[in-house]
Amino acid sequence: MADNYLERQREIYEKRKAQWLRKSKHLPKLSQKPQKPDDEAL
Repeated sequence: MADNYLERQREIYEKRKAQWLRKSKHLPKLSQKPQKPDDEAL
C-alpha cells in the first residue's frame, strides 16, 4: 500500500464532511409565522 494512505483518506473525508456541513447550513429553516392578533386595530 502507498504511504500515508489512511491520512489521505481522512483528509478527503474531512473535506467532504465540511462541504456537506456548509451545504446543509444553507437549507431554509422551518419557522413559525407570527400570529396575527384577532383585532386588526391593535
